[in-house]
Amino acid sequence: MDTTSRLLMLLEVVEQGSFAKAAEARNVDRSVMSKQIGRLEDELGVRLLNRSTRSFSLTAAGAEMIKQATELRKVLSETLRMAENYHQEPRGLLKITASAIIGQRYLQPVINDFQKRFPQVEVEMRLDDRLVDIVSEGFDLAFRVGKPKDSSLIARPIARNRWLILATSEFIETYGLPKNIEDLSDFPAASYANSQVRVDRISYIDEDGRDCEQKMRSIFRANDGEVLKMKILSGTAYGLLPSFLIKDEVKDGTLVPLLTDLKMVESNPMYAVYPHRDLPVRTRLFLDAVREFIGKDKPIWEEAIPNFDNLYKG
Repeated sequence: MDTTSRLLMLLEVVEQGSFAKAAEARNVDRSVMSKQIGRLEDELGVRLLNRSTRSFSLTAAGAEMIKQATELRKVLSETLRMAENYHQEPRGLLKITASAIIGQRYLQPVINDFQKRFPQVEVEMRLDDRLVDIVSEGFDLAFRVGKPKDSSLIARPIARNRWLILATSEFIETYGLPKNIEDLSDFPAASYANSQVRVDRISYIDEDGRDCEQKMRSIFRANDGEVLKMKILSGTAYGLLPSFLIKDEVKDGTLVPLLTDLKMVESNPMYAVYPHRDLPVRTRLFLDAVREFIGKDKPIWEEAIPNFDNLYKG
């Protein structure tokens, strides 16, 4: 391993916050990372990190090296992109990250077809609901619901993603059919929650055009959309689900949309996120293929919901 590679490894350790996390991202042993950083310090003749048993901090020299390593990574990345764009046939590694549902349902079919068309392209897809750092972890594309807060990234809307309020016929028989949004305050609900986000309110626009919210009486919370749908299908709770989670449950009557005359505030769209505007050929072609598969005007998931164009518009 040369000095350049070790500098980039140091950058990854600092960005990840620990040797263990950086080693996991690289799929190597923690001791390998520690050993290589030690060799980098020997090569440069300066201490870069102050280490303790559980943590580390940058020395003044280490902070300067991190600045240089950041610029180095940027130059290398741009050089590779320029070279790749001269290939007539897409090739190389395409690294993608997305949530499990998006990856399994909407990306994997595209990947299968894409690699038939372009067999020299390798694809690595990480399915993870956490927001990964796509720059430090070397991803070409991320597919997310909602625009990223990092303004340095390019975020391109892929498709709209509207909400539905859903329950089973069994649930309606047990608790009754709600006549207005206020009725839902007494009904047991299933809602999305993770360490950063809680979706336990229904946002809507009232008859006077005002933005309003209705608190849900959440009796079950999970950080996975399919698990929430399973809970709703059990007949023990209603739930607020994004439309991209629906297969044929509404079409076959397994799930029933509630309060369809309500004017709902739209959910965040699905975005493709990438670090640079100048995409390599393989990345650009794959992104085009995803947009074609999902649908440029009407997303594919809305096709499975009868009369969806007229639901939740007030």
